Parts: sequence; structure tokens; C-alpha cells
Amino acid sequence: MDANGGSKHPATPRVDWVDYAKGICIVMVVMMHSVLGVELAAGETGFMHVLVAFAKPFRMPDFFLISGLFLPLVIGRDWRIYLDRKVVHFAYFYVVWVTIQFAFKAPAFAAESSWRDVGLLYLESFIEPFGTLWFIYLLPIFFVVTKLTRRISPLAIWLVAAALETARIATGWTVIDEFCARFVYFYSGYLFADYVFALSDRARKHPALALAALAAWAIINAGLVALGASEWKIVSLMLGFAGACAIITIGTLLARAHWLNFLRFCGEHSIVIYLAFFLPMAATRTLLLRTGVIPDIGTVSLIVTVAGVVGSLVIWQVALRLNAKFLFERPEAFWIAPKKAGAMLQAAE
Repeated sequence: MDANGGSKHPATPRVDWVDYAKGICIVMVVMMHSVLGVELAAGETGFMHVLVAFAKPFRMPDFFLISGLFLPLVIGRDWRIYLDRKVVHFAYFYVVWVTIQFAFKAPAFAAESSWRDVGLLYLESFIEPFGTLWFIYLLPIFFVVTKLTRRISPLAIWLVAAALETARIATGWTVIDEFCARFVYFYSGYLFADYVFALSDRARKHPALALAALAAWAIINAGLVALGASEWKIVSLMLGFAGACAIITIGTLLARAHWLNFLRFCGEHSIVIYLAFFLPMAATRTLLLRTGVIPDIGTVSLIVTVAGVVGSLVIWQVALRLNAKFLFERPEAFWIAPKKAGAMLQAAE
């Protein structure tokens, strides 16, 4: 940060390695839900379970760190614009997609209890985040807390956030538990943005050294996961940051080589995938497990993961062509500040 509170990192709308990193993260998120869902339904594990376990220490830490990365550019905005972009924006999509998820799951819920209980569960979802949507429920809280505490010593806030992660708060309320577990990564993205961009610059200039560092990280991360030590206090915090740095480095190297552009595309539309993947994922899982056409659980998990990612993008394109843009673009009626040109659903801005 410079003396005027600005940021020295690029102010461009999109940064190539950031999109690659977000693409890796969103694929890992879909993979986790797909693999664990398949394994739970099948009652056995497959080869994909190893990948999910390997990614657990850094999967969400990196996502939150990147979500805070561009906050220094906009945190000085007046509250009306800030709340519109950082709270109302995500609140709109939460309401839309929690309603869609309930529309699909309500019959099953009602069969287990009653439609009255389904209605109460729907109302409860605005207090207790529903299913996969907890990420976009929590982001606005992070944005508001960061702005409210802007005048407090950043070091003090970071130390408290790190202590909360280490404390392993478990109240049973997702908002509190995930806030305590994840805020340190989001705040670090905001606080150390310039260092993150510097890391990316070094990786781009010294790819051989970056690859060597990645190899060492992969071995250490895999070893600690295999030993069960990745869940230990302090160790989990260190692995979260180490993994985030690794994904940033991988994203930078992929951007440098212009490889796997599909990951970059996924990163550009990471929240679109996050919102919509549950439907193709669940449909594919049910179809494959009921038909038994593919006996290997690992292969089923892989196919379900691909279906979740690709299927969500297909849903997005179909929605745009059917004039159902409200599913992925906030209508003007739901803006409380002047609408910015070309506004789309994005995680950082």
C-alpha cells in the first residue's frame, strides 16, 4: 500500500493469473462436492478421494484470499456504493439461488416431514446459509467488517483473525464458524495484496525456481495430509497460506505459458459455476449411480465433477439465450447505487 492508502498493484479489470487461480479453486470446490456426494451415496471411496483430501488445506483459503485481493481499490468508496457492490449484489444472488435450490429439493424435504417444515427451513436459510451457498452469504459480511475496522490497526485485526482460525470455533452456526475459520485469509488478501502481486511477478520471471518451490510444497502438503497433521492448529493456518501461494504460483505459470485456457474461463465465471453446479452435479450423480453403467466410483466422481463444471456453464448460456439474465445478472431494480457499465456477477468487483 502506498502512503495515500492506494495500492501499487494493477488496476486492470481482469488479471490473467487471478482468473487461472480462481478457475483452479472453483474446479476444486466442485470436485469436493461431487466426490464426497458420490462416495456418500455409494458407500465407498474412489481414487478421486485422494485429490479432494490433498486440496482440503488450501481449497477455500485461496478462494477467500483472492476475493479480498482487489478490495484496496474500492474500500474507500462511500457506503452507498460500497453496500450496493459488496452486499446487495451478493444478497440478490443468494435469494435467487437459494429459492431455486429449494424448488428442486422441497418435494424430498416434504416427503420426510411436511410442507410446513419446508417453509420454515426456507426461512431459516436466511439465517443459516443453505448448502453450497454459504460462500456468497459470507462474502458480504467480510466486506462490511473489513470496511468497518479500517481505522483499527491492521496488525491487531490480522492477529485476532489468525487466533480465531486457530481456536476452531464450533457453535453449529455456519456464519460464525466459517467467519472465524476463513476471515484471516480474506483479510490477508486485502492487507497483503501488493505482496501477492509481487509473488506472482517473481514466479513469472523465475519459472524454474517457482516449479521447484511447487514440488517441495506438494510433497510437504501431501505428507502432512497423509499423516493427519494438516488438521492440527497452526499447521492448518500455515498450510492454508502455503497452498494459496502455490495456487497463485500455478496460476501465474499457466498464464505465462497460455496453457489450459478453460481454467481461466472458469475463473472469469467462478461465481456463475458456484451458483449453478449443484443441479448438473446432482442429476449426473443420480443417473450414474442408479444405472450402474460405470462401476468404478472414482470414474463416476470424475464424470460428475466435469458435469458440474460444464453443466453450470451450459445453464448460464441457456439462461442468457432464454432472456433469463436475472439468474446471473442483477436487474436494475435491485441496484441502490448507479449501475456500472457492463455489470456482471464477479467475486472481486
